[in-house]
Order: sequence, then structure tokens, then C-alpha cells
Amino acid sequence: MTAAADIGRRAAAKAPRLRVNEIFHSLQGEADAVGFPTVFVRLTGCPLRCRYCDTQYAFHAGEWIEIGAIAERVREFGAQHVCVTGGEPLAQPHCLALLARLCDEGYRVSLETSGAFDIAEVDPRVARVVDVKTPASGEAGRNLTANFALLRAGDQLKFVICSRADYDWSKEFLREHALAGRCQILFSPAYGELAPAQLADWMLADRLPVRFQLQLHKVLWGDAPGR
Repeated sequence: MTAAADIGRRAAAKAPRLRVNEIFHSLQGEADAVGFPTVFVRLTGCPLRCRYCDTQYAFHAGEWIEIGAIAERVREFGAQHVCVTGGEPLAQPHCLALLARLCDEGYRVSLETSGAFDIAEVDPRVARVVDVKTPASGEAGRNLTANFALLRAGDQLKFVICSRADYDWSKEFLREHALAGRCQILFSPAYGELAPAQLADWMLADRLPVRFQLQLHKVLWGDAPGR
């Protein structure tokens, strides 16, 4: 092997890679970009085990792909919006480099994260959609409240509500952490567990300064993976 070839081989070996579960094109079903055609990059792995999780298939399965190759696949769909999701994408350190690369290429980029990882180093051009885990999720103890001080107007906090107890807990959580006005606050009924109209009625009765949302992809395609 020539010296140049050896350098090339070692450079390739060091190229940042991510373990990717799937890359697909669909409509954004949640948060501020709901309804826009979007490329989803779903990364493998998550240390949380939320009771209502609908992407358990992403816990372990995936292939290692270099960031440049991920960007090439995204480009093939011709969409303006890209969502990096999981699993828990921030569990892979190179996720930060992927987010920056996608922003550099001119996409409108969002990140869906569990709220259990520090968001401080996420590229400021990224819209961060941060979960607040309610008691019914089984993971409320993982909420990293230090993230709240980092939120900007373009970010979103998402509460998945499973019951009246979850709803009352979420109201108190909003008050305790003074979250109203910090960014968009999204309340969503857990699919198949809480009737959407019931959550809407509670919100209207309490005049909460939050935004109701349904998971559009669930309305359209149910539990079909990759949608």
C-alpha cells in the first residue's frame, strides 16, 4: 500500500458515522412543522423505556452510515424539512455534527429529543422539540430541567398526556418551572389512551397557554412504522 493510499484509508476509517435505523420521506406529524413534507433520519438507540413508545424497533436495529452518506440520502428526496429523531438521537455524540451538516446544506432542521440529554451544544439553527416525560411514561425522573433555561422561541416542549393525572401533573409542572412563554408548549393525547376531545376540553376549561396537537401521521396511517 502506498503512503497516500494508507492516509486515505485511515481518513476514511475516522470519518464520523452514526447508526441509522431508517431514513424516510413523510409528512411531519408533530410540532411546529406539522404537515410539511419532511425527510426523517431515525437514529438507533435510546436509554429510556417510555411505556407508550411506538418506535421500539429503533432500540437496536440499524446500520452504520457516514454523515456525508446520510446527507446524500436526504438530498435524494428533494424536501426542505429534515427531522432527526430516534430512539434518542443525542445518545450518539456525532448527532451534533449531522445536525450542523444538514443546516449547512440549507435545510430547515428539527431535532426530536427525549429531554434526558443536554441540548446546549445543538446547532442554534436547529428547532429543538424536547419531550417532558409525564408520570405515565414511566420516565419522569429523567427530565433534565437544566435544559429549560436554554430554550428559545423557535423550540418546543412536548407533553404526551395519558390521563387526567398526567394532565394535572403537567399543569403543575408548567407553573413550577415557569415554562409558559419560554417557547411553544405542546400538549398531545397519548395515542389510543386518551380521547383527543377530552384533552381539548380540559385545556379549554383551564385556559391553558399551550397548543393542542394530534399526531397527524397516526391519523393518516395509524401505527405503520416508517410513516
